[in-house]
Amino acid sequence: MKFLDQAKVYIKSGKGGHGCVSFRREKFVEYGGPNGGNGGKGGDVLAMAVENLNTLIDYRFQQHVKAKNGRPGMGTSRTGAGGADIILKIPVGTQILDEDRETILADLTEPGDQIILARGGAGGRGNESFKSSTNRAPRQFEPGGEAEEFTLWLRLKLIADAGLIGLPNAGKSTFLTAVSRARPKIGDYPFTTLYPNLGVAQVAAREVILADIPGLIEGAHEGAGLGDRFLGHVERCRALIHLVDGTAADVAADYHTVRGELQAYDEGLPDKLELVCLNKCDALTDDIIAERRAELSAAAGAEVHVISGIAGKGLPELLHALVKTMDNPSGEVTEDAEAAEAGGWRP
Repeated sequence: MKFLDQAKVYIKSGKGGHGCVSFRREKFVEYGGPNGGNGGKGGDVLAMAVENLNTLIDYRFQQHVKAKNGRPGMGTSRTGAGGADIILKIPVGTQILDEDRETILADLTEPGDQIILARGGAGGRGNESFKSSTNRAPRQFEPGGEAEEFTLWLRLKLIADAGLIGLPNAGKSTFLTAVSRARPKIGDYPFTTLYPNLGVAQVAAREVILADIPGLIEGAHEGAGLGDRFLGHVERCRALIHLVDGTAADVAADYHTVRGELQAYDEGLPDKLELVCLNKCDALTDDIIAERRAELSAAAGAEVHVISGIAGKGLPELLHALVKTMDNPSGEVTEDAEAAEAGGWRP
């Protein structure tokens, strides 16, 4: 299924049904009086976050969503049927924005979260509702309420435990393939990944959701290479796995480029937990690994994990460290972290 993280949708609720003007007319019943029923309520348009969805592709082809109108009232005091509601099923983590694409109307971050986007029109009252001691034969009725209609934008921000970030061709897709059953496209050229991918890594009895974010380049926070949209997917990640290509000429400069984009974009990204990795070490000698690891450690001011996605080197240790980091940001050892480390790892 193709990934789509933004969609424009036109929605319209149902109109309310008109009230009815009717009088009771039966044999041997004199002065029967009014018996016009009320109209039915128009259907609402709702949005609900559901599990097992991670794309908005459905709304690429269904851009107009309209609820049913309420039915008019009828004689013998019959109320018209209400219009059926319609529910937009969207992935967890979807934001609903106004047409200006800036005003956030709702942010559905939990399964089952829902919101009414457009309320159906109220049903109009029939003439039976207007009778009184001084108005025994009213001919008034109310028209049904008008529908609400407008255009919305849906914007998906993936929810994952950790996001894979780095420059193009840093080995993020290969890493995701090695630790999960996800099969993103892999190529020996930059920008192979054009949209985010999700994978689930099994660490002992625990599942860790990883998001492969397409490569970030300088100016990504301003939209270069669609970087602002990609950075939006990192906002909801609990931790970041920063992959740096070990075969690059200047690993420290590559690290600072990506960190600079996180700082410029902000939204809390610079403060997220980060694991720095020197990737593609299967192509390097031990001396070069030691040299570039020291350079990267000095630039990041943190420990650097030496890994190779294609060879599987250092991946179990990295995943255990990720679990420890997410569970214990302060570095304290807990029983869960010890169990995860002892339990093993499998893709």
